[in-house]
Amino acid sequence: MPDSNANDSILELRVAITTSDYERLLKFYCTGLGIEPAQFWQNGEGHAAILNLGRATLEIFDEAQAQTIDEIEVGQRVSGSIRFALQVPNLQAALERLLAHGATLVHPPIMTPWGDYNVRLQDPDGLQITLFQVQGQS
Repeated sequence: MPDSNANDSILELRVAITTSDYERLLKFYCTGLGIEPAQFWQNGEGHAAILNLGRATLEIFDEAQAQTIDEIEVGQRVSGSIRFALQVPNLQAALERLLAHGATLVHPPIMTPWGDYNVRLQDPDGLQITLFQVQGQS
């Protein structure tokens, strides 16, 4: 097992998404999830933004576990090797905002065996996203 102080070696997780439609994807995540960008910058002709998404964790699944999660949330194996799972305080409100900003519904909300309320979406570029609300939150 890793050293118990291993968390001291990682200070921040950043996931970088490259898109052919920067403004569309920025609006999807900022307006759709109500996120205020933390930083904008340009290097040459390009544009970039940093969005703070709260606490970050990295989940690593083998194919069997990915199959199980997809079957629970969608009914069949559909996700690629990377899928976001974002905890939101109000799943229905977040779902409606994201659908209004270009999300595609992959599967309607379900109650998971572990008690979370989950919904599977795709962002405008096709990245799969699970929104989840922990039971008892509203």
